[in-house]
Amino acid sequence: MSEATYTVTGMTCEHCARSVTEEVGEIDGVTGVQVDLPSGAVTVTSDQEIDVDRVRAAVEEAGYQLAS
Repeated sequence: MSEATYTVTGMTCEHCARSVTEEVGEIDGVTGVQVDLPSGAVTVTSDQEIDVDRVRAAVEEAGYQLAS
């Protein structure tokens, strides 16, 4: 099992958090996504290695950006 935490910029409401959760949750192997809206932290758990490029693409698909 892998776990990684990323900072996502631009999220301002629960709808934002849901959009990111849904998109990241569709990545193969992802077993959980937790969003802390005030800090922008998104913690992803997976039963395989987490590919940051796939996470970035999912976050962008939801309309947000990973912080550099």
